[in-house]
Amino acid sequence: MENYNAEEIFWDLKDLYSSPSDPKIASDLQCLKERLVDFFRFRGKIVDLEPDRMVVAVEMLEEINERAEKLLAYAYLDFSTRTLDAGASAFFQSMKELYSQIKRDTLFFSLEWTNLAEGRAEALAGSSSLSKYGHYLTSLRRYKPHVLSEPEEKILAEKSPAGSSAWGALFDKMVASLRFGEKARTQSEVLGALHSAERKERKQAADELSEGLQGVLVPLTHIFNTLLLDKSIEDRLRGYPHWLGARNLDNEIGDAMVDALVSAVCSRYDIVERYYILKRKLLGVGELFDYDRYAPVRAGADAGISWAEAREIVLTSFEEFSLEAAMIARLFFENEWIHASILPGKRSGAYSHPVVPSAHPYVLLNFTGSRRDVMTLAHELGHGIHQYLARKEGLFNSQTPLTTAESASVFAETLVFRTLLKRAASKEERLSLLCSKIEDTFATVFRQVAMNRFEERVHNARRTLGELDSEYIGEAWMQTQATMFGSSVRLLDHYKIWWSYVPHFVHSPGYVYAYAYGELLTAALYDKYLREGPGFVAAYLQFLGAGGKAQPCELLKPLGVDPTDSGFWERGIGIIEGLVVEAEKESSL
Repeated sequence: MENYNAEEIFWDLKDLYSSPSDPKIASDLQCLKERLVDFFRFRGKIVDLEPDRMVVAVEMLEEINERAEKLLAYAYLDFSTRTLDAGASAFFQSMKELYSQIKRDTLFFSLEWTNLAEGRAEALAGSSSLSKYGHYLTSLRRYKPHVLSEPEEKILAEKSPAGSSAWGALFDKMVASLRFGEKARTQSEVLGALHSAERKERKQAADELSEGLQGVLVPLTHIFNTLLLDKSIEDRLRGYPHWLGARNLDNEIGDAMVDALVSAVCSRYDIVERYYILKRKLLGVGELFDYDRYAPVRAGADAGISWAEAREIVLTSFEEFSLEAAMIARLFFENEWIHASILPGKRSGAYSHPVVPSAHPYVLLNFTGSRRDVMTLAHELGHGIHQYLARKEGLFNSQTPLTTAESASVFAETLVFRTLLKRAASKEERLSLLCSKIEDTFATVFRQVAMNRFEERVHNARRTLGELDSEYIGEAWMQTQATMFGSSVRLLDHYKIWWSYVPHFVHSPGYVYAYAYGELLTAALYDKYLREGPGFVAAYLQFLGAGGKAQPCELLKPLGVDPTDSGFWERGIGIIEGLVVEAEKESSL
């Protein structure tokens, strides 16, 4: 980190609370208790409420959730950088328990609302008094076939802090505590070394990563099995037809559309094979191994980029697209809403947390000075801009499905890539950038869908075969990954356990296809931008600012994009293939 000037990039959480002992926390807890008492007077009366009273109930519920989510968000942000600190862990757990209690004590509203007669519910949701919450209320009813009785829902809410989230916290602690190799590198550092120009360093990183994961493979396998079982039980109790049913419902996307997306991507794995055959030639090696996938094709291409340079690249890219977007992104840097330094005990990866509308988002990443880290910064700030713009819609309407949320982040990445491409000083640099972009796109589309295939296999196997050992899980991982690469990349035996560090499998089962959705949707949006120019920008920002106040397909209509079109995914994949063709021409191979 000494060369990249990000060691001092910490966020300031004082806009939420000054510390876990901040007196404002006690004050907010007391206020929550009082508001819950007030809200409870609506219990058993939802069926009789007229629009003017229903809106009071919904506004009160939104306020309660906002206060609770602010507390939980602060605890999570604090824990994310101090996963090995007992106090941070205990505080996070206490807020999760509080949040589950609030969900338990307010769930009567959603139960009574979903049980209303269809005509009565439509009339209320469509009334002028409730126009702001029309989509929120209508969306709640899509869960009607999967809602249990109130006593059962209360039990599930009460037990939730000791369920999947607890296992997820244990996973975070275990992975954050791992140190790899003689240099005792963090996971972020050892994964970063897989992008080294030196093959010896890449192989060493792969060996050290595998050795470190092997040492905790037994507990990680147990955690994964427990989460697979937990999900299967909840899916069975709620009557979801398959392992991905709940996720699709959350994303407001039909099973058929997801199947079409996955099928379209899987049918074009040949693009991945074609590219890595090209990369093998560019690297001048006889065989491409798993640890060669992210090797730069030009020596020195990924030399250390300082934090100041990364900031300038990202902000300039955003500015060329929209001054408003750049202004919002600048707030993250100037107001210390970003945590980029690598610290012992800090969780790996990156995210943008929306927190709550009355506050603002925060971004976490682990910056090592690579070009890919610049793209990650752009990705998370894309989320941040989306979340910041949607704040005006309030808590219930600002929450977006994962699918459209990922489009904002990928669009931001695309802007930065195009800026870097324009700045390329030579044909070699241009080729290097193209290859880097292709690999990032593959990671977002093809690899995520391959992960979806892996998840489907293990979720279904856990439901029919019982507990799965690490060998079975490893074989499922190897097979679904190898299918994507074809004959172009040789996956060594150590790769068999690399499923075990992927946080999405633990925290968000079924999440991964949303990345592919977002990437292919972004291809269509960026294509529209290239054709329409500045006229596109206002409509795009309006789309982001709408948050989740309507169904995704409805929000996309003004942009002239229709993901329900049967050829939509194929056209997006065609754009990716075009990048490979461009790289082939630049390489003259």
